[in-house]
Amino acid sequence: MFENLTQRLSGLLDKMRGQGRLTDENIQDAMREVRMALLEADVALPVVRDFTAKVKERAIGQEVLSSLTPGQAFIKIVHDELVAVMGEANEGLNLAAVPPAVVLMAGLQGAGKTTTVGKLARLLKEQKKKVLVVSCDVYRPAAIKQLETLAKQVDVGFFPSESGQEPVAIAQAALHEARIRHMDVLLVDTAGRLHIDAAMMDEVQRIHAALNPIETLFVVDSMTGQDAANTAKAFNDALPLTGVVLTKTDGDARGGAALSVRQITGKPIKFLGRGEKLAALEAFHPERVASRILGMGDVLSLVEDVTNKLDQAKAQALVDKVKSGKSFNMEDMKSQMEQMLSMGGVASLMDKLPGAAKIPEHMKAQANDRDVKRMIALIQSMTPQERQHPELIKGSRKRRIALGAGLQAQDLNRLLKQHADMRDMMKKLSGGGMSKLMRGMKGRMPGMPF
Repeated sequence: MFENLTQRLSGLLDKMRGQGRLTDENIQDAMREVRMALLEADVALPVVRDFTAKVKERAIGQEVLSSLTPGQAFIKIVHDELVAVMGEANEGLNLAAVPPAVVLMAGLQGAGKTTTVGKLARLLKEQKKKVLVVSCDVYRPAAIKQLETLAKQVDVGFFPSESGQEPVAIAQAALHEARIRHMDVLLVDTAGRLHIDAAMMDEVQRIHAALNPIETLFVVDSMTGQDAANTAKAFNDALPLTGVVLTKTDGDARGGAALSVRQITGKPIKFLGRGEKLAALEAFHPERVASRILGMGDVLSLVEDVTNKLDQAKAQALVDKVKSGKSFNMEDMKSQMEQMLSMGGVASLMDKLPGAAKIPEHMKAQANDRDVKRMIALIQSMTPQERQHPELIKGSRKRRIALGAGLQAQDLNRLLKQHADMRDMMKKLSGGGMSKLMRGMKGRMPGMPF
């Protein structure tokens, strides 16, 4: 989401980092670059003005002038102000209410409300909460059916509704059902429109009054840029919002919504939706996002992804296999690729690595989930024997496997080459190979304790 903004700002900050001293002139130049970067990212103009004024005020102050590394001090100021714009820390859901805690979802049509309800239900179920979901969108039967399907996928309760029913009556009946079934949380999906209108606002206000939810979340498409912040303000004027969920942040959004919505509405961004998968919902941490914007990566989120989404048993099984000297086969390779996809895919992992903004575009283009999925398809097209012994794959076998996956023989050749490289690396790491590898690096890397 922040790719262009990251490239602009990280380039500027590299220049500033090398400055032995800051002057009025280079601070003015830097602020001009920051202003242009934010405007290109579609950040709301009032937010841009306020942000640049605060950064400039601090940059010409004593904390920078007295610093031994003024360039680094300037970078810290930009980081701190980005955090301040987006909120000081993550604010999770407040479910401190007599069960069931009611969470109301509001927003325009197409923003991703229904999918977000499914994602949130999954997240709460992982936290051992008993969840019931209901749709009050009687104008789109497909939305009701979609929510029912999502509820089945994440194994939570679904309260049925249908066209012709009154939305407030549906909400009240669902709340009664949640109480009877001793549910912890009731998630309520409401109807949206293509634009803000009085009828939609009146309906969601009546549902809110009937349910008195502890959380009222505004779901907004981040690709609408600063319009997202303006729409959020309109909803905030009509409803006592408690937070915002930004959706479609894995697309080509320019980041303007994330940098505008908090300051314009005064309400925290609580979650980011990073794709269509039900696991693609993450807590919004302003300080981590600020680091990502400045090209510093987001190692904490990467560690959390590995801890929470990686199958630890499979990972340990591979480690044990490598240590024992057994060959790394195609089944192992497929398992590793599936694990990577479960953590958000290639783009998500690269986005969280420090210095990701400096990776050349042609390399980023080569690393994508489509190619990973193609490799998995090729492996699935192999027989169990071929997966265990890839050296058998020659001639007619190659043609059959490629045809079965709907791909070309050269695609399979690339996969076999990558597997061979990974297998050779695994061999070097087995049987004390890691120690030999590290000893071979002695003297080349400073600070190595051997």
